[in-house]
Amino acid sequence: MSDPLFDLLFTGTLDTLVMVGVSAAFAFCLGLPLALILVCTDKYGIYPSYQINKCVGAVVNITRAVPFLILMVALIPLTRWIVGTSYGLWAAVVPLALAATPFFARIAEVSLREVDFGLIEAAQAMGCNRKQIIWHVLLPEALSGIVSGFTVTLVTMINSSAVAGAIGAGGLGDVAYRYGYQRFDVQIMFAVIILLVILVVAVQYIGDQISLQLDKRKA
Repeated sequence: MSDPLFDLLFTGTLDTLVMVGVSAAFAFCLGLPLALILVCTDKYGIYPSYQINKCVGAVVNITRAVPFLILMVALIPLTRWIVGTSYGLWAAVVPLALAATPFFARIAEVSLREVDFGLIEAAQAMGCNRKQIIWHVLLPEALSGIVSGFTVTLVTMINSSAVAGAIGAGGLGDVAYRYGYQRFDVQIMFAVIILLVILVVAVQYIGDQISLQLDKRKA
């Protein structure tokens, strides 16, 4: 492998990691509260509210239903307003984060709903208020599933980042499109595919190991 090609792939990989890492941080910080709202405002939740639950659920479902490529184009005015440009690495962070947030919210919601209701009742019997139940019962008990779901979200975001890169966001997708597809360079195409596979496998393995360590049922 030539030095220019190595530098190109290294830069593309680094850009992909930054793009996905920053977007994932926003998706986690936004998605987990949404999941908690959906669970807690449910009919049998600790903060039952039909209106809030339906409104938040509708927003999550609508956003999640829009294909990433269409969402990325539709968000160009918002992206330009937030980061000052609709092209490049940081321009991809906005649509990536907004696309991943509802996806992760639904996965985290499933994990939170799997928490044994008897534990919540026991906490209430001990005098715990609703905030204490969230922090000391719901989140700790669902943590393994949340990490597992976030791992799946990260893998999905890596795939989406490649699509974003192909339309000017940078990263490995941009390398594959500009230097591989447009120049008919099969070597670069295969190198990008291998790097993406390595990233996905590494993320999945690390996430699975962390989730396994946090799983109280297997501790």
